[in-house]
Amino acid sequence: MPEINPSPASVKKILPLILATAIFMQMLDSTILNTSLPSIAKDLRESPLNMQNAIISYVLTLAVFMPASGFLADRFGTKKVFIFSLVLFSIGSLLCAISQNLTHLVISRVIQGVGGSLMTPVGKLALIKTFDKNELLKAMNFAIIPALIGPVLGPLVGGYMVDYLSWHWIFLINIPIGILGIILGVKFMPDYKTGDVDFDLKGFFIFAAASLLLSVSLELFGNIQNTTPVLLVFIFGFLFLYYYYKHAKREENPIFPLNLFQVRTFRVGILGNLATRLGISSVPLLLPLMIQIAYKQSAVTSGWIIAPMALTAIFGKSSVIKILNRYGYRKTLMINTFIIGTLICLLSIPDIHTSLYWFVPIIAVLGFFNSIQFTSMNTISIADLRNFQTSSGNSLVSVNQQLAIGFGIAFGLIVLKLFESTDLINGEIHNAFRYTFLTVGILTILSGFVFRRLHISDGKNMKSEE
Repeated sequence: MPEINPSPASVKKILPLILATAIFMQMLDSTILNTSLPSIAKDLRESPLNMQNAIISYVLTLAVFMPASGFLADRFGTKKVFIFSLVLFSIGSLLCAISQNLTHLVISRVIQGVGGSLMTPVGKLALIKTFDKNELLKAMNFAIIPALIGPVLGPLVGGYMVDYLSWHWIFLINIPIGILGIILGVKFMPDYKTGDVDFDLKGFFIFAAASLLLSVSLELFGNIQNTTPVLLVFIFGFLFLYYYYKHAKREENPIFPLNLFQVRTFRVGILGNLATRLGISSVPLLLPLMIQIAYKQSAVTSGWIIAPMALTAIFGKSSVIKILNRYGYRKTLMINTFIIGTLICLLSIPDIHTSLYWFVPIIAVLGFFNSIQFTSMNTISIADLRNFQTSSGNSLVSVNQQLAIGFGIAFGLIVLKLFESTDLINGEIHNAFRYTFLTVGILTILSGFVFRRLHISDGKNMKSEE
């Protein structure tokens, strides 16, 4: 039977939806488990503390395999690798749902993690290669909305599923979404491949080790009392990064070429992502934690308080293109980061007697500006990459974002613990959260100066029709 090739117009119409499906599954899965761990632990007859392994195993698998996503896509084609990743993620989700003990669950999460590590980077690579630079902003803007709403909806959806259905459904929900993605991928996913590509196996192992060590340390920072061994793991992670740098200088075809960092917009995008996410990534963790611990409210209540962030993020996407076209990337990213930092600082104002509803307008406005931030940072990072740099550059952006989210969560928890142990809080845990919001908010404001290194004209080739 002859293969029916869809028209370029239909591919461009459906491809952002395919990527959105993959991102939504991955982001939802990364956050939905948190509220469900006690219920799963009870059912599997495990200690709730041991259940953290189910989260860590997934994060570490992402850290190890994500660096290889660009090479695999170039070698085997974006279509085959993307569909394979969706199949693997869906099978992993099914295995998680039918797990009989913690060991089964951890192995199933690893299978999920391998699929998740390829799914988003390869889908995004296909998008970058399909759309012209002046069309890419609009396509990417649509596709990354799930990255904004997934972390917000995850705890809420997870809480309701555990309360009214069972914990198995937090994994089973992935299967129909995965099947939809596979069907659309088979029909509409373009198949880009480079063919014979040398794989830098040594570089992969060095970089994967660095990524793994950093991820381990970031996952453990907030969960143990003695931070000295974790700090050593963290330092070893950076030593492996330096080892990779020395390796890449000697290697003819390294997995991540150093010439990527000669592209100013890529360099600023990577650094800006790391710096600004210190504050942005900590809010979806700290605010629900404060509502549950200090205000003694349920997980579902805390989920509803931050839910407006998802709604306004969707509204924000319709304004991003107009704002970037009018003000450019440099001014937009600087001012937007200052606004986000100020809004995080505002979360420190209410005291323990203030109504919880005080937080709702701040969170709603924050969702709007987060939407602008993520679209702008994602697109400026790849704005000036050449065709031969796209695969490796896109993989490195994905790894960087994964680590940046981990840095943000770990940083928020470390600052909170430091304030908890000081006399400043007068024995009130709520004050520790207030000082933490103030600290991460000020640092987010300062991180906006990273974007001063952009030129006024940077990103002009990304200008899109409104």
